[in-house]
Amino acid sequence: MASGPTRPRLRARYERRRDGVARAAAAVFAQRGYDQTSVQELTQAMGLAAGGLYHYFESKEQLLIHICDQLVEPLLVRANELLARVEQPEQQLRELVHLWVAHVVEHRDHMLVFDQERHVVERGINWRRVRSSRKQFERLLEQTLARVEQTRAEPGWDRRVALSALLGMVNYTAQWYRARGRLAPEQIADGYVELIIGQPG
Repeated sequence: MASGPTRPRLRARYERRRDGVARAAAAVFAQRGYDQTSVQELTQAMGLAAGGLYHYFESKEQLLIHICDQLVEPLLVRANELLARVEQPEQQLRELVHLWVAHVVEHRDHMLVFDQERHVVERGINWRRVRSSRKQFERLLEQTLARVEQTRAEPGWDRRVALSALLGMVNYTAQWYRARGRLAPEQIADGYVELIIGQPG
């Protein structure tokens, strides 16, 4: 990571700018592809001076890691806060899926880039933190589904199937969601939950 200034106010401004650079880069990568976009093409598309990217990131891979951090870290923090606040299992699940879908929609470019580069995330030595955060979120989701499972009387309901289905459905939302489409994020989230546990009683 580029070091940046050390004075608190300058550091805060630098971090905001760095986050903005990563968000803009995510939009370019989502459209053009990470591997297909050179650093020169990226800086040109973003209106940065030649070499300007290296003021914020040491490498293209470090930029990609930051993009994935922007996707995963805030979701994990907010999910923990939600589960600490809500007690009833099915309500936990419903609100967690609402939060998750809204986050994927808000970070659609990030999610598309993450999907493009999933093979790197799964294997790369520099991706341990991203993998850990993703696994922590999946563990929270599975624990929530386990609590739901304890309250259900229906035979044949399988927690692992429900987990895999939610991971597939919610993450794939980034591929097809359109802001002017027929369904709002809240409706999409409700639809996913109803597929897993049915409508609220």
